[in-house]
Amino acid sequence: MRGDDQAAPTAAFPGRRWLLPSAVAAELDPDADRRGRRPRRTVRDWVVDFTCFLLAVAVGLMVADTLPEFDDLPHALLVADQLLGALSCAAVWLRRRWPVALAVATIPLGFIATTSAGTCTVALFTLTVHRPFRYVAWIGGVQLAVIPVLIWARPDPELEYGPAVVWTVLLTVAVIGWGMFVRSKRQLMLSLRDRARRAETEARLRAEQAQRLAREAIAREMHDVLAHRLTLLSVHAGALEFRPDAPREEVARAAGVIRESAHEALQDLREIIGVLRAGEPDDNGRPQPTLAALDTLVAESRQAGLKVTLDQHVTDPAAVPVSVGRTAYRIAQECLTNARKHAPGAEAAVTVTGGPGEGLTVTVRNPAPEGDVPPVPGSGQGLIGLTERATLTGGRLEHGPRDDGGFEVRAWLPWPAAP
Repeated sequence: MRGDDQAAPTAAFPGRRWLLPSAVAAELDPDADRRGRRPRRTVRDWVVDFTCFLLAVAVGLMVADTLPEFDDLPHALLVADQLLGALSCAAVWLRRRWPVALAVATIPLGFIATTSAGTCTVALFTLTVHRPFRYVAWIGGVQLAVIPVLIWARPDPELEYGPAVVWTVLLTVAVIGWGMFVRSKRQLMLSLRDRARRAETEARLRAEQAQRLAREAIAREMHDVLAHRLTLLSVHAGALEFRPDAPREEVARAAGVIRESAHEALQDLREIIGVLRAGEPDDNGRPQPTLAALDTLVAESRQAGLKVTLDQHVTDPAAVPVSVGRTAYRIAQECLTNARKHAPGAEAAVTVTGGPGEGLTVTVRNPAPEGDVPPVPGSGQGLIGLTERATLTGGRLEHGPRDDGGFEVRAWLPWPAAP
């Protein structure tokens, strides 16, 4: 029941540790073993120990009153009986530290000192509560086996031999049963508290996992959106750099695209950072793009100087699930961004087909670029993100070079049939 994942021993009951037995408090304290110290007695322990001591003394005094009836016993033996009984009562205070040793010592002590009967009962009960059943089985079995011999050697002055044996056996079995009940109750309490701690830990881990997945989704959105915006900035800034003598209208158009793209990138970045600070997705922000926004995406790409053709053959575009439409948009957006970076000047073709029940297919292809294209840092990371995005929606994505030297990305996304 011990482990590093356990909480503080009294976290669930602050200010009430004194109500617990020290053994239970030690089980609930994960630092008890590392400190190397025995658990201190609680207020409840002191009350229980004092009650057990008084019980042992009371039983010893009642038995001592019957000793004068044994006229055949020497006076020295009666005095020794009472002295050993008093010492055994004092030994009750050691029952928590050495329960097994005390229970074993009371077996021969019962033959010598009848005034130790109360101590024998308390020792057997303590053994049953604090030790596993194998100890109880051996020591309790020996005590039950010697009861007939004990009653024969020290007969009860008020009961005959048979009833005295039966009464003593029943009393011993009752003490063992009571101790086992107390022990099982404590183990049940520890088990329930351990189960509650595990449930809290699992709930916290599930919450952390959900938060991590949400942040990964936000990171994918950040990559898809910002890569598109920054690519537009790079293309038009490069055009202005290499064509400083361009017509005034062309320069103004490029500057307008740069300004608008920078504004959109900052706004997207501001929204994403706000979601990260909040720790959860924001459903009150701008609407997420869907399949209907493909026309706008193609228009932006054309305005940025990329040659793009769009061919849509979708049965019912309005019926496309929101998550599927958004994923299709992100796939087309990332592929067009890659086409601008890796195949400048080439014409990209976007094809979207499908319908309810057959799924939605998105294909983006571009021919080989003219001339050498410098390598782009981080190449391939966007495609990995697209593959994960398609897989999360239950679809698949394939990509690779074509025979003519171009590149093609083909994705299939599920579109359930209408009920």
